[in-house]
Amino acid sequence: MIIGRGSAASVLAEQDVHDLCSQAFEAGGLTGKRILVVLPDNTRTAPIDLVFRMLYRFLADRVKTLDVLFALGTHPRMDDNEMDRRLGVEAEGKHRAYPKARFFNHQWDDASQLRLIGTVSADEMESLSGGLMRQEVPITVNSRIFEYDILMPVGPTYPHEVFGFSGGVKYFFPGICGKEIIDALHWLGALLTSSAIIGTKDTPVRRLANRAASFIPIDTVCLNLTVKGKALAGLFIGPPQETFEAAAAVSNQIHIEYRPKPFQTVVACAPAMYTDLWTGAKCAYKTEPVVADGGEIIIVAPHLTEISATHGPVIERIGYHVLDYFVKQMEKFSDIPRGILAHSTHVKGLGTFENGIEKPRNRVTLATGIPEHACARVNLGYRDRRIFDLDDWRNREGEGILFVEKAGETLYRLKK
Repeated sequence: MIIGRGSAASVLAEQDVHDLCSQAFEAGGLTGKRILVVLPDNTRTAPIDLVFRMLYRFLADRVKTLDVLFALGTHPRMDDNEMDRRLGVEAEGKHRAYPKARFFNHQWDDASQLRLIGTVSADEMESLSGGLMRQEVPITVNSRIFEYDILMPVGPTYPHEVFGFSGGVKYFFPGICGKEIIDALHWLGALLTSSAIIGTKDTPVRRLANRAASFIPIDTVCLNLTVKGKALAGLFIGPPQETFEAAAAVSNQIHIEYRPKPFQTVVACAPAMYTDLWTGAKCAYKTEPVVADGGEIIIVAPHLTEISATHGPVIERIGYHVLDYFVKQMEKFSDIPRGILAHSTHVKGLGTFENGIEKPRNRVTLATGIPEHACARVNLGYRDRRIFDLDDWRNREGEGILFVEKAGETLYRLKK
């Protein structure tokens, strides 16, 4: 059963959030339980501060434990200031605001913090992937979850380049899991291509994540959010899949914009919440469907100075390429994690690799703090951010130029 409300036409007030949480949590079923709240990092727009404040208000005095694990996937660890910002409290204020809670980072690459909970066989993987992948995938997850009675993922739902839409069990896989399933999920998404699955609720990647989540032997109550601007347009509380579907239905109305014809140029401005190209590349993922063949996506982010805080050296080694470039010469990249190959192809977009010649469908150019030689080294274009005047590009859709003030969360599609 879902408790929730959401609409593309309105937003929820704080009293609405209070009332929904009251309806969901005042029945007493959670009294004395140990609860682990799973939250996203700062690369997602959402009023996490409001929702967590309500959770703490209703649960802290009734449950035995109420802790927080940040679902980082392979993103960098959050320091105290970043946690405070996510929770909407003053610097060094989270322990004063939430004295009964403890706060933890997920560490995907620390085997001592992971537990094997199951395996997806090669046969099942072949079935789930529609024949695209045949390999055995061990399912590991943050071992801390076994200290709790209830898992409570809280986070927003947006169109997503790998899953179709974010939300639901995505906060477990890849949020708090290990390398093997992270790589499998992202490589499957790459093989399907972002253009084919982004903004789609039911995808093979989502089915694989659901299968991985089926190995978790702990009850889960999910709070799936839908965001409109910075406000809350939807809050759905209950089982992960049902709440995800409800939130995605609202997101489908809010976060997908249609245009009648493709654009020769897209200027996509990356917000400050994206601190490297690994996250800032969402600006390309969400706009690539409306770029004309031979067109250009310009990611504008003067604050962005590195390719990836976690995977930079590997990306600099392989560069950014279309999917065919890797698939047709996999022996050259056998030692590269498939999740990194997936990121590379998602950024570069659709294209071909024939007779040793790579032909991307469109160009991706950076107007960032990453220098020209570094852009060339990873096979991306460069524009000097110091002389890139945003005002020159605004309000020119009639000329074939799409300007996106805050790119990365709204998906642009062509009208059929």
